[in-house]
Amino acid sequence: MEFYIADSFTDSIKKLTNAEQKQIKTTAFDLQVDPAHPGLQFHRLDKTKDPNFWSVRVNEDIRIILHKKEERILLCFADHHNKAYQWAERRRIEVHPKTGAVQIVVVPETVQAELPTKPKQTLKKPFKNVSPEWILACGVPKDWIPQILDSDEDSIFDLLNLLPAEAGEALLDLAAGKKPTQEGKTEQPSNPFQHPDSQRRFKLVTGQAELEEALLASWSKWAVYLHPIQKTIVEKDYKGPVRISGSAGTGKTIVALHRATYLAKKNDSARVLLATFSEILANSLHQNFIRLVSSTPTLAERVDVLALEKLGLRLYKRYFGEELFWGEEEWKTFVTKKLETLRFYAKQRTSNEKVWISIVFLA
Repeated sequence: MEFYIADSFTDSIKKLTNAEQKQIKTTAFDLQVDPAHPGLQFHRLDKTKDPNFWSVRVNEDIRIILHKKEERILLCFADHHNKAYQWAERRRIEVHPKTGAVQIVVVPETVQAELPTKPKQTLKKPFKNVSPEWILACGVPKDWIPQILDSDEDSIFDLLNLLPAEAGEALLDLAAGKKPTQEGKTEQPSNPFQHPDSQRRFKLVTGQAELEEALLASWSKWAVYLHPIQKTIVEKDYKGPVRISGSAGTGKTIVALHRATYLAKKNDSARVLLATFSEILANSLHQNFIRLVSSTPTLAERVDVLALEKLGLRLYKRYFGEELFWGEEEWKTFVTKKLETLRFYAKQRTSNEKVWISIVFLA
């Protein structure tokens, strides 16, 4: 039986106490080893939109929500009893008919809109003239297409938070004039969990070590769930310097850490430097790097994660000996003497030369 965990599961358990997390992980290990163990208490949920949701008892109050279908178990969520059941009641898991990716779909709620008491400002509807087929091709679940078509410049961002990540990204591209790459595609892979977008949120675990790694802290989850596009960037054989750009939250830091690890693994004699501008960020990167290579700790001996200032000091010590630092008073004395020198020379020059001297000093 295949055993998967979802990113929604790891997100949910990190919000609970350490004792509760420990109990959840113990139950998860038991599920992986023997799902049919008589000590596991399963309960099929009857108020959900998806008939394949089950709950598993962790203790008197904590429940794990899992999706069980054929020869596959997927850990989806964990929380206190009522919150866990409420999560399942508003979701279903399905294969998207166009992209072929497995999605955790939030079921839209039908809410009767209140009549406005005063005229509202008319906002542009970015998808008003887009066909439903194009919206579907973006990876949007069918239930959400009417809301997307009717959304305006404000409400669309609230809707994007409820959609699968790839659907939100494709909609933003569509609004910017780009066409969805999946348009017209109906063929699905033999195992939909192998779809690149499925692998963004689901992890197949084949042993206790993998499960332990996948259940680490929040950041470590993303170290496990390296997106296939990121993996291509990490493992590509470049012929020279490469610049990777992207907005905040797109995974540039994760790519850098995996790239450093990949280069160290690829060449047993290589030393790798990962540098950043901030000492605080460098310390954080180093901690995350240690987590990433926990299964092969010897790699850490050949990878340096440093702030540029510390790197400069290390190089200075290597080639010139112990560094010398000026305090505030030393700098004041130095600048004062330079200003006096400039004033002296300025008195001996023409007005044009005085301007030139001032520019050189300020530069």
